[in-house]
Amino acid sequence: MAKIAMLGSGFIAGFYTQALQAYRNRDEVIVVYGRDEKNLQRFSTQYQVPNFSTDMAETINAYDVDLVVVGLPNHLHLEAIRLCAEAGKGVLCTKPLGRNAGEAKEILGIVEKAGIFHGYLEDLAYTPKTLKALESVQNGAIGKVTWARSRETHPGPHSDWFWNIELAGGGAIVDLACHCIEIGRNYIGKDIRPVEVMCWADTLVKPIAAEDNAIGLVKYATGAIAQFEVSWSFRGGLDLRDEVAGTDGTLWINNFLRTGFDMFSAPGRGGYVSEKAETESGWIFPVGDENIELGYLHMFRDMINCFETGQAPMETFYDGYVVNAIMDACYASVKSKQWEPVELSVWRGKEKVEPIMELKDYNDQYYLVKEEKLPDGSIKTILKDKVTGEFKQEHMFS
Repeated sequence: MAKIAMLGSGFIAGFYTQALQAYRNRDEVIVVYGRDEKNLQRFSTQYQVPNFSTDMAETINAYDVDLVVVGLPNHLHLEAIRLCAEAGKGVLCTKPLGRNAGEAKEILGIVEKAGIFHGYLEDLAYTPKTLKALESVQNGAIGKVTWARSRETHPGPHSDWFWNIELAGGGAIVDLACHCIEIGRNYIGKDIRPVEVMCWADTLVKPIAAEDNAIGLVKYATGAIAQFEVSWSFRGGLDLRDEVAGTDGTLWINNFLRTGFDMFSAPGRGGYVSEKAETESGWIFPVGDENIELGYLHMFRDMINCFETGQAPMETFYDGYVVNAIMDACYASVKSKQWEPVELSVWRGKEKVEPIMELKDYNDQYYLVKEEKLPDGSIKTILKDKVTGEFKQEHMFS
């Protein structure tokens, strides 16, 4: 049984605590830290956490804690993780790991020097649909991945600190693209180096200094592209969608908003519908169990099982560092309006990779370019001569 300290008593800490208590009953959140005592009392009562404290160091050290979960605002991650390392406690940290790659690298260095267990809480890499899709991709079901697209949009975050560029480190990119980037990395292969980024971002709607909308392209060493689309001004709820194209197949995934549970209510459902939902009447899209659909259950199952067995989880602080480095390149590209390199002073993946394109033999003379069945039932084949490079077509009728 793991005795857990929850650092944070806000929105994400509530989700984390629900997931830990509901699905792994042998684990226990025994203490919660926060800066607002009234909010701590409410949190403690709501989730039946026996202890609470407004002293972070005390929370980590004084309650026989095995594992610490950091569910704090971005600017507090470094301090919290440094305290965990000093105490020799394993630590799980919400996304993003740092406000920038420099901060994330410092955090990574702290935990690795201390030799403590660490896990990066990237829940959207753990949704049931994503895990099953990843297994299919890794088994070769769609061939080599050429393109991955991930979208996260909603009307904006729920706490005031998100809107402060100094505390958060950025806007919609830091808040949302961190998810999308890591989803793309998983599909393309986390051992494939991200090499450069092209990104557009702007502040279109919100009265803030940071960006509220962004679109980015991340190019990988194989030539594969990962695309992200993020927004803090999208109306209609929380939209989470992924698409993956491979040389031999395609995946489409809708994780949230439209997942097969549609309801029309004229008077209103009367209560919470789902995260970021803007209405409870008319057509609404409730979610069966958000802890499952958003990946929290499978994430904590992996994290704590690995903590108990001494293995590395699927998502580590190194992954968080790579994501921060990609986001730094995104911000550089927004300013320069050019492709910008991804600067990784620590790279632990492959140094050399094969390009995606493979030449498929049709016969001794030709490569196969494409084969297609036409409406009349005939088969048209496009071929390329291996020596001359010329193209030709063959048209076969049944």
